[in-house]
Order: sequence, then C-alpha cells, then structure tokens
Amino acid sequence: MPNAQDTIVAIATAPGAGGVGIVRLSGPRAAAIAEQVCARALRPRVAEYARFRDAAGETLDDGIALRFVAPASFTGEDVVELQGHGGPVLLRALVARCVALGARQARPGEFSERAFLNGKLDLAQAEAIADLIAATDDRAARAARRALDGALSRQVDALMARLLAIRVHVEAAIDFADEPLDTLGGAALRDQLDATRTALSCLQADAERGRKLRDGLHVVLVGPPNAGKSSLLNALAGSERAIVTDIAGTTRDVLQETIRIDGVELTLVDTAGLRAADDAIEAEGIRRARGELGRADLALAVVDARDPAAARAALAPDLVGVPQVLWLYNKVDLLPAPPVLDEDALAISARTGEGLVALHQRLLALAGGEAAADGAFTARARHVDALARADDWLRQASEELACERLELAAEALVRAHDALGEIGGRVDADSLLGHIFASFCIGK
Repeated sequence: MPNAQDTIVAIATAPGAGGVGIVRLSGPRAAAIAEQVCARALRPRVAEYARFRDAAGETLDDGIALRFVAPASFTGEDVVELQGHGGPVLLRALVARCVALGARQARPGEFSERAFLNGKLDLAQAEAIADLIAATDDRAARAARRALDGALSRQVDALMARLLAIRVHVEAAIDFADEPLDTLGGAALRDQLDATRTALSCLQADAERGRKLRDGLHVVLVGPPNAGKSSLLNALAGSERAIVTDIAGTTRDVLQETIRIDGVELTLVDTAGLRAADDAIEAEGIRRARGELGRADLALAVVDARDPAAARAALAPDLVGVPQVLWLYNKVDLLPAPPVLDEDALAISARTGEGLVALHQRLLALAGGEAAADGAFTARARHVDALARADDWLRQASEELACERLELAAEALVRAHDALGEIGGRVDADSLLGHIFASFCIGK
C-alpha cells in the first residue's frame, strides 16, 4: 500500500501530436518540490508560465505549472502538473530533478490507487480509467467514461442499500424469535428480497454486456471436417490465415486471429474438425478443440448447408455448456434454393461472401456492441463474478427466509452484501488492489 507521507512523481503524458508532455507530482511535498523546479511560488488553481530548472539553475524546459491543493485534486492530495513541450529525454530529466528534491518515482497505477484510497473514486471507477486509456474506438471510450462516471457503481450502491435494509429487518426479527415472521412484516420482506434479486439480475446482464464490450468475445469455430471453418476464418480475418484444402482434417491445431467489428474485439479460434480420429496428431487437435470450447463465449458451429440436420445432431454433445451457439449453414452457394433456417442459424458462403454482412451484425449484437450507444458501461470479469456470487447468496437467503431460518438467511445476506462490496473496493483486499493497479500505466 502507498505511504501517505511520500510524494510521488511520474510522466503522466508523453508528447503526442500536440507536443505537450506532463510530469505529475502528488503528495505533501508536491508544491514545495515544484516551486523549487520552477524557482517561483505557485498559486492554487492558476495556470502559470514557468521555466523548469535543473540543480544548476539551467533551463530544462518551459511551460505551464498547475497546482491543486488537497483535497480538491484527482488523488485527494496536493498535486502539481508541469506541462512542457520537451521530448522524452527532457521529461525524464525533469522527473529525475523532482526525485533529487525528495519525490519518489511512482509505481504503475499509484496515482489512481491514491485517488481510490482517499475516497475520490471507488475501485470500479479506478479500473474504468485504465479502460478509458485502452479504448480503441468511440464506442469503447463512451462505455468506459460511463463506468468512470459511476454507472456501475451507483447501481451496486443502490443494491447494497436495499440489502442493508433487508438485513436490518431480518436481524430485528431474530430478536423476536417467539413471534411468527409474517406478524413482523415477513411478506413485505420477502417481496423486497424478490425485487432486489430482480434488480441484481438486470445488473448482471448489463455487466456481462460490459465485459464483452471491454474484453471482446472469445469465439470458437467448430464443426465436422471440411465444413469450411478455415475458409470462414480467412473470410472474417480478411487474409489467408488458415490453410484451406479439399482434404478433410487439414486443420490439426488451434489457430487464433483477432478481428474488430465496429470497434468490438473478437478472438476467433479455428479448430480441428470434430470426428472420431485414429491419427494421433489429429486426435490431439480434436482434444484441443474441445478444450477451447470450454473457454468459449460463443461457438460458431459451421456445418454443410446440404445436410445440416445430421451435422447438428453429431455436434450437439460437444456444445453442451457453451454459453451461446450460432449455427452457420455454409456452402449455400452450392444449393439450388436457400435453406430453411431456425432463429439460431444463418446461411453463409465463406467462398463467395454471401451472408457475411448478416454474420457481422449478429456477432456485434452478441458481443454487446449494439448496446454501447444506449447507456452501456464497461465491466470486468471480476465484477461479473462478484455479481454472480451475490446472486447465489441471495437465492440461498430467499430459500432460508421461506423456511423462517432467520440466522441462516442473515448470514447469506451478509455474504451477498460483501460480494457486492468487492466491486467498489469496500471489502478489504490488499492483494486484489495490488493486482488491479499494477496493470495501470505509470503516471495514472
């Protein structure tokens, strides 16, 4: 954990197209160090021109100095930003000058970590800073901005407040164990719990969409040999990534390619055709294909459009447990008429490109991209996991409450409350904080 007495320094932003580089200081000696560098007093919240000087008084660079007084700053501490137009060499020299005057080089994510520890933002909002920096298009940036503004945090806080009210009622009922629960408002209590579970279920769906928007979709192409999986991978990737032949079983290993559809990232994994195989190498490829299915968000089940029913029946056992399956009837260019499709299927031709636009649209929808313009926020796998655990504990609390086992219901409610608290960092977890902030950029 950071030492509150330390003053930290880092290059917050290296020069970009505008040529501006920023060195940021945070901590109790930030102003004193910056004033020595600038050789002048700095007024709070006033942009002042200054020359940044080395130990000998020579000018390293010149630019703007901005001072923020605690707690009215990003970190909640005294903060100074030195904005210059020097290149990386001069910025590093400026950081070294600050270190010589008593600052410490910041660790990755330490500025955001201090903001979290000083109550300027919660853990989910701090993570959204990293997501905002990593955003590769407007949609992802908007979703990360919503998370930073508290779109996820506010809903979690509301759920925690509802749970706290339910816990208070249950604890009060325990104190009157001789009274039937319904005489103490048990029916209303169960209604409150049901409504909370419904709200949690909606938030789970939103968070899962946010996770897909942030992490992308892990898509596994499966199907019998020679169904056209590798041709489809090449068509989606826009390049000849996979070897394509008329010989069944050409693909022996998994092949991975990352593509973007309207800013949404998808990791496509081509796999060996699923069938009984005597060849040891092909059998290993099939084993790996089944392993990939265990990690898939979505399976694209590619079958020959000339006989889809038999292929679907053969593949069905391998697809049990996959969260989402989209059936692709490939080689429709070989049919005299369009095939009859169920809602979970699309007709395509990897060779001619027929149906690929519809496939792009379906993949975008499954990845949560279409929701990004309608209030979506980014979320992480740990958020989704915490919500799932909270949902399990609430289900258990509901069952215990129905049987009037109040002590067990109270314990389940505490566990659910704690699981939700992990999202915003309201549960002590030093190792979790270290892991999260270590993934940030230095200077953030």
